[in-house]
Amino acid sequence: MITPQEIQEKVFDKAVRGYNADQVDVFLDELTTSLEELLSEKAALEETLAAANAKLDEYKAQEGAVIRTLESAKGLMNEISASAEKRADIIMKNAQLNADQLIRSAQESVDRLKDEEKDLGYRVASIKNRFRNILQAELDRFDNMSQDIFGAFPSVSEDEPTETSKSLEKELTQVIAKE
Repeated sequence: MITPQEIQEKVFDKAVRGYNADQVDVFLDELTTSLEELLSEKAALEETLAAANAKLDEYKAQEGAVIRTLESAKGLMNEISASAEKRADIIMKNAQLNADQLIRSAQESVDRLKDEEKDLGYRVASIKNRFRNILQAELDRFDNMSQDIFGAFPSVSEDEPTETSKSLEKELTQVIAKE
């Protein structure tokens, strides 16, 4: 490439019918100035291009870092998601185990209460029978006593119970019927 200085230093041979030397010198000066401006502009553009390339390299490096960060974040999110799913599974299994345990406990309580109900039923029936037997024994004793007491009195017959014995018998019948 021809430099502006080479243009200024160029010397042409003189010829008889050559170009006007002053015009050639003026044109060469203009050409030198234009070439200097172009070279200066080229240098400025090269600096701008170098700066842009440096920024581009910096952005590419940052892009790589951003991509690595995003990939890392994506991996971390996948791990968190998997961990959360595992925790949810564990929580669900624990809840199911607790529910099963509560159901078993409730069933055991129901079975125990049913057994207690049966036992109480037997005990109530037994008490009723004993009370009935006691009342019957007392009625039998009362009948025996009344025969002994009223047997001495011919005016009162056994076939005709007295008002007192009727009322006692009625009360005992009501007590037994309630049981």
